[in-house]
Amino acid sequence: MITVTDLSLQYGGQPLFSHVDLQFTRGNCYGIIGANGAGKSTFLKILSGELESSSGEVTILPNTRMSVLKQDQNAYDEHTVIDTVVMGNKHLYDIGKEMNALYEKEDFTDEDGLRAADLQAEYAELGGYEAESDASRILQGLGVGTEHHYESMATLDGRLKVKVLLAQALFGNPDLLLLDEPTNNLDINAVNWLEDFLLDFPGTVIVVSHDRHFLNTICTHIVDIDYNKIKMYVGNYDFWYDSSQLMQNLLKNQNKKKEEKIKELQDFISRFSANKSKSKQATARRKLLDKLTVEEMPASSRRYPWVGFSPDREVGKDILFVTDVSKTIDGVKVLDKVSFIVGHGDKIAFVGDNENAHTALFKILVGEMEPDEGAVKWGQTATFSYFPKDNTPFFEGCNDNLVEWLRQYSSDPHEAYLRGFLGRMLFSGDDIYKPVKVLSGGEKVRCMLSRMMLSGANVLLLDQPTNHLDLESIAALNNGLEAVGCNVLVSSHDHQLVQTVCNRVFDFTPDGKLIDRNMTYDEYLESMAAAQ
Repeated sequence: MITVTDLSLQYGGQPLFSHVDLQFTRGNCYGIIGANGAGKSTFLKILSGELESSSGEVTILPNTRMSVLKQDQNAYDEHTVIDTVVMGNKHLYDIGKEMNALYEKEDFTDEDGLRAADLQAEYAELGGYEAESDASRILQGLGVGTEHHYESMATLDGRLKVKVLLAQALFGNPDLLLLDEPTNNLDINAVNWLEDFLLDFPGTVIVVSHDRHFLNTICTHIVDIDYNKIKMYVGNYDFWYDSSQLMQNLLKNQNKKKEEKIKELQDFISRFSANKSKSKQATARRKLLDKLTVEEMPASSRRYPWVGFSPDREVGKDILFVTDVSKTIDGVKVLDKVSFIVGHGDKIAFVGDNENAHTALFKILVGEMEPDEGAVKWGQTATFSYFPKDNTPFFEGCNDNLVEWLRQYSSDPHEAYLRGFLGRMLFSGDDIYKPVKVLSGGEKVRCMLSRMMLSGANVLLLDQPTNHLDLESIAALNNGLEAVGCNVLVSSHDHQLVQTVCNRVFDFTPDGKLIDRNMTYDEYLESMAAAQ
């Protein structure tokens, strides 16, 4: 359906990628991965025609309708929600608009009648008379209620606008879907609906995402941007990740038991091809994996941070008691008589769409905000470290370099000691002398994680810690939180992180009440689905 031939792109005089030859075919879903700055979104823009390559070409089969997820949330503020979605099929929308304009003419001529008849026939053939109901179905699947469908886009908040733009991309049965971070700001129900939609989608999907669970569910192939090259591999993200680690070991030990390593890789391929969580694509993917050879396995130059938390002491019997805590912010009650006790071994996931409740509770627990009523009591042996959703106050107006910045949170001021923590988060060489004010969003998050690792706390509180992180850093954080033996309270959109780390779920309803369940996240989702 879409062929890339000898594609190259120069950026700032340096090659971003070169000599790329790929083919994307119908019925498959391709996940594009790569480190921050590798060129994932840029490659997607080249495929869509928004950006020109330095050399090579992109060829799309004739009569292929491409749909691209738009990023400008305010581009459709003059239109209604329904019209914005239908504009996903621009040709259909334009026909409908011209047809309506003709029928509204006061001096309707015979020539107008003939033109209207032609338009009406084409409109019906394209499914125009079902367009609004189809658009409404997609909107409702993504969690945009019918009360918003005929409102102006300008009246919607940012989270709803993102959903409407995603509905626009999915509308009208396109042949080719290009999606850049489609799960951003989606609640779990919307993500689940999108996964099912894409699993049933008959065309070609090319997607950039940092959501590992999403990539694992929908992808038949991974397109890896690495070494200034772009290569395609069969399988989902977990298969790519695990096989790339095995392949790295093989490359490091080429002269040590090479045949045993090859056998290990072949056994891995066989095990993976027989273990699929989604049945809809299992057969096709298994056939692809059966053809995979060791020579086609991925090798990656990616560097992974190391995240590890070591509490200075074990927490005692009493950890945290929260009793009837309520909080109203800007006239909205975000917490309503919230009560719970944190016990030994509890790793708690804050889930649901009420993120204001998550952040308010975190701030109350750490003393940054007072509740309107209720009480919070920490145990005498409990010490906490807090990762806030907004880390701006930690860096704003600060002229320190990384070492100086981290030193203020350390009992050991020696540079060698601090350098070790920064090195674990991939700050090495002269990087540690960079002013913190010039750091990217992802670099600031890694600094905040270094600060947490220094703390020696036995209770970790993290509010959306995966924001701004690449897949490698998310995987490292996941591993660190999974391995630590202390208490964890974490709010995150990352399905895989909360499922693998947490054994208890806090879901905050829109009116601020707490649903508390001692179970994993997947078990909680299953219980909620069964209750509906």
